[in-house]
Amino acid sequence: MPKEIKKNNMYFTLAALNMFNGSKPFHVGSIVKLIKEFENQYDSEAIRVELRYAGESAYVANSVRSVVKGTMSSGRLYDKIAYEDYGIVEFIFDDIIICRVFTPEEVKEELKNPESDINYI
Repeated sequence: MPKEIKKNNMYFTLAALNMFNGSKPFHVGSIVKLIKEFENQYDSEAIRVELRYAGESAYVANSVRSVVKGTMSSGRLYDKIAYEDYGIVEFIFDDIIICRVFTPEEVKEELKNPESDINYI
């Protein structure tokens, strides 16, 4: 029987970093904004990733070549998040960045902090 997927267990890999600024603007603990791109001509399940100081910075990986085992592709994640949602960078290894989707409770807590990046992206 498959394990139930809970929102706080949803990890995803970032891809297309080289289309933007590479992995340089990311650090462990960075808050990322996830935005569904309905009009993306290359991927109907594209999820764009933005950072506070860098703007558009990556996409959620959606290819067997770019999705790290144990993380979700954008296709699997797409229907489990809101139009705009948030996550946090958990792991970085060279140009491989793995993030976790924030739970609604984590979003509410971050919004209470006026210094949090979540209030600016």
